[in-house]
Amino acid sequence: MKKLFNTKYSDKSVSFALLLLRLSVGGLMIPNGYQKLMNFTAKSSGFSDPFHIGGPVSMSLTIFAELFCSVFIVFRLMTRLACIPLIIAMSVALFYSHNGQIFGDGEHAALYLAGYIALLFTGPGKLSVDRLIGK
Repeated sequence: MKKLFNTKYSDKSVSFALLLLRLSVGGLMIPNGYQKLMNFTAKSSGFSDPFHIGGPVSMSLTIFAELFCSVFIVFRLMTRLACIPLIIAMSVALFYSHNGQIFGDGEHAALYLAGYIALLFTGPGKLSVDRLIGK
């Protein structure tokens, strides 16, 4: 029972927690990007365009973030760099598409945004390809 309330932590537990975070926020985002990729021609003209660059371009950037950057996060490649487009995409989804409704329609975007911000600050952890490249 004492271990349950212990405030000490080990490097292994932090690395494992970061691994779980990367796999969950990266792996759960991949199907969203894949769905957008498969429906690109049907939905690109009506896709929200907060930066006034055109619906197809906005959707292409969103697909890049949600699909390709998520794959980088899952495979632990350039984790911090891959988080930046995802943070932008989730910020747009939360504050533009869902009008900042954190406890309403934008709940999923807010949760993903929090996970990507946490990964941006913490980095990939010890169990990553980034760490091997850095050596």
